[in-house]
Amino acid sequence: MITKPVLSLDDIKKIAAAAEAEAIKNNWAVTIAIVDDGGHLLWLQRLDGAAPLSSHIAPAKARLSALGRRETKIYEDMINGGRTSFVGVPMVEAPLEGGVNIVVDGHTIGAVGVSGVKSSEDAQIAKAGIAALA
Repeated sequence: MITKPVLSLDDIKKIAAAAEAEAIKNNWAVTIAIVDDGGHLLWLQRLDGAAPLSSHIAPAKARLSALGRRETKIYEDMINGGRTSFVGVPMVEAPLEGGVNIVVDGHTIGAVGVSGVKSSEDAQIAKAGIAALA
């Protein structure tokens, strides 16, 4: 039997607080979503001023990252590189940078998705959140 770590509520709160701090430090109005390894939503936080649409995009980025076991930037680059047929793959709702998988002991245990600013800035916020686990 294989065992692996899982996210606890304390972990989720640490990630969310660090991601929120990064967004506030930069004055970025975003939505932050955290999912487990199956893409199930564990946390959703829309900061003041964040566009309502971002509350749909952030969880979709997180879900794609968790299920794909990689950052969503990889998918965005693939599509921008000409492999447009990838958008037809099941569960690919937001193939945009800003979804970052959480890896512990070689296992993807969840992901953070952020939406509301430039995609690279969304990813910066997600990575800042994940760094709080270290």
